[in-house]
Amino acid sequence: MARKSLTTSLRNLRVTAVPFLVLLSLHAVIGSGHDYHDALRKSILFFEGQRSGKLPPDQRVKWRRDSALHDGSTVGRDLTGGYYDAGDNIKFGFPMAFTTTLLSWSIIDFGRNMGPELKNAVKAVKWATDYLLKVTAVPDVVYVQVGDAYSDHNCWERPEDMDTLRSAYKIDGSHPGSDVAGETAAALAAASIVFRSRDPAYSRLLLNRAARVFDFADRHRGAYSGSLRSAVCPFYCDVNGYQDELLWGAVWLHKASRRRRYREYVVKNEVILHAGDTINEFGWDNKHAGINVLISKEVLMGRAEYFESFKQNADDFICSILPGISHPQVQYSPGGLIFKAGGSNMQHVTSLSFLLLAYSSYLSHANKVVPCGETTASPALLKQLAKRQVTSILSCSPLTRE
Repeated sequence: MARKSLTTSLRNLRVTAVPFLVLLSLHAVIGSGHDYHDALRKSILFFEGQRSGKLPPDQRVKWRRDSALHDGSTVGRDLTGGYYDAGDNIKFGFPMAFTTTLLSWSIIDFGRNMGPELKNAVKAVKWATDYLLKVTAVPDVVYVQVGDAYSDHNCWERPEDMDTLRSAYKIDGSHPGSDVAGETAAALAAASIVFRSRDPAYSRLLLNRAARVFDFADRHRGAYSGSLRSAVCPFYCDVNGYQDELLWGAVWLHKASRRRRYREYVVKNEVILHAGDTINEFGWDNKHAGINVLISKEVLMGRAEYFESFKQNADDFICSILPGISHPQVQYSPGGLIFKAGGSNMQHVTSLSFLLLAYSSYLSHANKVVPCGETTASPALLKQLAKRQVTSILSCSPLTRE
């Protein structure tokens, strides 16, 4: 397989492995003839294979060795650690932060279903957050990438042997990147919930840093692909804009801190930051559906009527992807697999399926359903739709055939 096609496939896998991981963790809920335990283990193990830096003694992927031990030396910072992207030796901060946010959300909502793999999932989060703390150590600066994508993509080599450029790229007050900074704040805030009872001191550190990074993202607004176009485009160029990441970061800070300022920020900026736009999109570049589903839990629990419009957006999202009445942007294969135009379709399948399961759980606890015209979307229906996607992903089943 050519380097480009393999890299694209692996990039898709790494960015979407988290929601897929959660789908696997729900074997007890959705049931199947597949070995979900083994698939879950391998999904988390994949993260260990992507580790950069000095590897820990309990590293399970034994063929991987220490690598990129001097990252950041060109700028006088320690930027070692984190995860490589796909089949590359680049560390792209934007998708890495999104992956961290989703893995944290997975643990928060479904960790009880992960069994013995929960501890490894938590370690995967910490491997990412330790790195995110390094890249945000200087106030009003975020290092968003280590490595030159062009030289790396022209040289196929394992990270232990790489001799390509390890350039460090940053955003700051003069070169804004509200998208990547907002996502980084979201990742740190979500992870602070994961460690709240496991390591309270570390949790407080994550939350305080999340607040500082979010303030920077909000004060210095702009897209990082505008500031660093030659480095990040066309690889993780922000097409959707930075507004959704600001709202996404504020929602996670609200959830993690319960501070009034973040609740008021979300309410005040709902329209300004376009919470109701592209409601059936969710991925590293577009957080709209995730924003609406995440915050709707509070409405369904009867605790936040001021977020009611977000719940309406979440209901509209559900209706927009139901088979038979789905939005023109969402189609289904003859076998029932979600299809959205563009590349990396499994990114859409796994991310949207994760939201289906999360919303199904919220609806079930509130004893609610979603009215979609003549159709009613029950929690069971949403679970069944997600199950259908998982079955298609795990095997070449009749679901993907004509």
